[in-house]
Amino acid sequence: MSRWTARRVRALIRHSGPTSLLFRRRLALMGGAVLVGLAAIAFAWAADEASEAFQRLARANRWLPLLLTPIGFAALAWITRSAAPFAGGSGIPQVIAATQLPEKVGRCLIDLRTALLKVALTIAGLLVGASVGREGPTVQISAAILARVHALLNVPLRASVMVAGGAAGVAAAFNTPLAGICFAIEELASAYEQRMTLLVITAVIISGMVSLGLAGDYVYFGAVAAHLPLQSAIPIALMAGLMGGASGGLFARLALGAARSRNGFTDWMRANPILFASGCGLVVAAIGVATGLTWGTSYEPARQLITGGHHPLWFAPAKFMSTLATSISGIPGGIFAPSLATGAGFGNLLRWIFPDDQASAVVLLGMVAYFTGVVRAPLTAVIIISETTGSRGFMLPLLGAALVADWAAQRVCKDRLYHGLSRNFLDRAKAAHVAEGK
Repeated sequence: MSRWTARRVRALIRHSGPTSLLFRRRLALMGGAVLVGLAAIAFAWAADEASEAFQRLARANRWLPLLLTPIGFAALAWITRSAAPFAGGSGIPQVIAATQLPEKVGRCLIDLRTALLKVALTIAGLLVGASVGREGPTVQISAAILARVHALLNVPLRASVMVAGGAAGVAAAFNTPLAGICFAIEELASAYEQRMTLLVITAVIISGMVSLGLAGDYVYFGAVAAHLPLQSAIPIALMAGLMGGASGGLFARLALGAARSRNGFTDWMRANPILFASGCGLVVAAIGVATGLTWGTSYEPARQLITGGHHPLWFAPAKFMSTLATSISGIPGGIFAPSLATGAGFGNLLRWIFPDDQASAVVLLGMVAYFTGVVRAPLTAVIIISETTGSRGFMLPLLGAALVADWAAQRVCKDRLYHGLSRNFLDRAKAAHVAEGK
């Protein structure tokens, strides 16, 4: 009997002990999720410091950005193309593409060196006034961290690991665990597998706890007591969905067109990427100097609008153009936070149409509608806005506006932005993989 027991113990150690694949897989997930939370906090601090530093510089010398921003865009585009070609843009399309062929080409898309360079270049972009956010890059660095930890522990890399890493990144970046889970379902995983559930939830909870423990229980935009009676909410949600969804769909269509269309302009753009990036920087600088509101994420103007403050009606189209110019320039940086700010601007336009209703509620409806139009993930949009503003009691009107916006965006742009961009990265990664094989 004792001999049989000893055999069972040895078998159990082989199956679940410190050297087993099961143990290493769990250690890779949990340890990686802790590192994701730490990285997200450090990145958030550095990004905020960079944005504030540029704001101080712009206030001290109003005209300096007209020189600094175009030169900065050109330098960032050159560094990206020469040192980290898979670091350009948001980072979310790279993770989506990496899930298609994780072992063959995924590693170059979520390579840790590339992701770290992306973080540094995104911070540099904020230092020169680019209209970028840190959330998309956080998704890429999070997936890269989990992938590297899995490699160090000799654990096979699966698509579910990258989805879990990306979801954990969203959760830690915004302190929004539910949004991280929804983002994994709606965006990162085209077909959400049941076995992925535990990975995603575990990674999100651990990274979220790390973020919560170190950064505190904060609400990204501050708590907002949004409320509208049903008879007022319905027409506003409908108008917000149509206007915001169409505008967000237009942004996606223009961004995808710049990345995938073949015509005289795009051919010139691809033949002269550094000069084109400099031109985009000049557009961003001109808008920023003229408005003083569109630099970086525009977090502060958005927060003021959400809490009932006022900004000019042209803030929405100005931020739209600034973010679009930054996005198509090819420099690293996300569009999550700038899109939320643009959405707040569209909500400000709705306040002019519905002046007698609660300002905060109207702005949130415009925000969820535009954000949905851009990313085409209505549940993620609703949850991320309800969690970043503490407006959990306002979710039904937000969902109505988001669903209308998703419908309106499809009329303008059939392809979803991140998935459309991911095909470009997947093709480039396959070509690089073939070249390395030769």
